Amino acid sequence: MYRKVESTPSSPEDFDFPLERKLSLDNRWVIMASLVPWSEFEEEYAKNFAEDMGAPALPFRMALGALIIKEKLGISDRETVEQIKENPYLQYFIGRREYSNEAPFDASLLVRFRERIAANFVNQINEKMVEEALKKKRMR
Repeated sequence: MYRKVESTPSSPEDFDFPLERKLSLDNRWVIMASLVPWSEFEEEYAKNFAEDMGAPALPFRMALGALIIKEKLGISDRETVEQIKENPYLQYFIGRREYSNEAPFDASLLVRFRERIAANFVNQINEKMVEEALKKKRMR
């Protein structure tokens, strides 16, 4: 049975979006964030940059996190940035401390991220993630 519900368009300001709540610990992005050895590979990533030249690079977690999101969701660079912009869980995954309506970076930077985080580097990270997941599974 279908009952027609009167749907009056409402303004975005009237939409209840309780951001004051905490993120759910059983969300897939929160769980995955706990498996990625972010700090373990930060130093390796930092070797791609000169210490005293150029603008400061975005953090490793943001770069790798964006690449993981792109691959896991199977989306374009532009869509990756849009998804991150709209989703607090993805923002947490890339290391933001609070929700923002702003894009974290321009989509063109994903090309740079891929250049700096080569396939063999990603494979090392994946191996560590699997080890961590197995370790957590054994602890249950």
